Amino acid sequence: MAKKAKVVVDDSTAEEKAIKAKKDGLMNKFVEASVTPPSVGDVVEGDVIGVEKSAVYINLNPYGTGIIFGKEYINARDIIKKINIGDKVAAKVVDAGNEDGYIELSLKEARQALIWDEAEVAIKNKTILELPVEEANKGGLIISWQGIKGFLPASQLKTEHYPRVSDGDKDKILDELKKLVGQKIAVAIITALPKEGKLIFSEKNIDSKKGPKKNVEKYKVGDVTEGEITGIVDFGIFIKIEDGLEGLVHISEIAWTLVEDPRAFYKVGEKVDVKVIEVKDGKISLSIKALKENPWVEAEKKYKKGDEVKGVVIKFNKHGAIASIEEGISGLVHISEFGTEAKMKEKIELGKSYGFKILLFESKNQKMGLSFVDGAKK
Repeated sequence: MAKKAKVVVDDSTAEEKAIKAKKDGLMNKFVEASVTPPSVGDVVEGDVIGVEKSAVYINLNPYGTGIIFGKEYINARDIIKKINIGDKVAAKVVDAGNEDGYIELSLKEARQALIWDEAEVAIKNKTILELPVEEANKGGLIISWQGIKGFLPASQLKTEHYPRVSDGDKDKILDELKKLVGQKIAVAIITALPKEGKLIFSEKNIDSKKGPKKNVEKYKVGDVTEGEITGIVDFGIFIKIEDGLEGLVHISEIAWTLVEDPRAFYKVGEKVDVKVIEVKDGKISLSIKALKENPWVEAEKKYKKGDEVKGVVIKFNKHGAIASIEEGISGLVHISEFGTEAKMKEKIELGKSYGFKILLFESKNQKMGLSFVDGAKK
């Protein structure tokens, strides 16, 4: 009886073992089938299980074992010097399975991929970075971040760093920019271009929590104050309205007349009255023309579509010619009036007065369209 019982117990145990073995085998096959192996370009992570003179091995369970060797080992040797067995590292797949069954990896490419991800996060979070200026060229400054060279265009410099060269000489601008080389400045990444390996930085609107914000806060739109011109550039005039605080009068806010060169209107050191037209992000925007009567208001009472007027040609552009009817009031004579640019310049000359007919007049939008009527009248 005991013998029979023993046989029953043994049979039951064997059966259970067989069932369990079968289940385990099926589960293993299921797991293997359900795991998607990494592809070329994927960034994977694993523990270092071996470091040799010419190769590093990484456990990429459940995919297999990764290897860093050959040129990838050489490219990353500075990083590999700091790696120890057991360290967790991220690497980029460069070959999903070589002839020896290893997944070939690149530490350097993975580091680059992660850096570009960090750059995108920095852009999103508007992270402020304190970085040294490495080089200068006529267009701006060269700055490096995480081993990637980036460009800070001159147009993205804060007003205190913008090269204020009175005659716009590019060599002089370069000399001014070179003065910033070696200095640390606060910048933010505004564009990341992984394919080109480039970053674009900006120094504008990132220091709103520092510097002259307290001074700015006491000004509001509509305030009128006196300031001193401290710099004149192609796009406008810098004006100091108090110690430590400057504002910009954009070229479009200098006068109601056409302004092509701000230097023709004002000089550095002059005192001018200005009106505050915007206070934003610790910056203040100013206007000179806002303190003068808008000539288009009076012009609305004087001119209408169909009127014949006299005007002086003050500029040629790709659309035609600009003619000034009176101070602050000008209109466009479209190039189609003449056929070609050459014919236009045969018929009319800069600085001379001609007869025109008003085809379009919109005082609110400050627009006037003109048609050429007669010959030159000096």
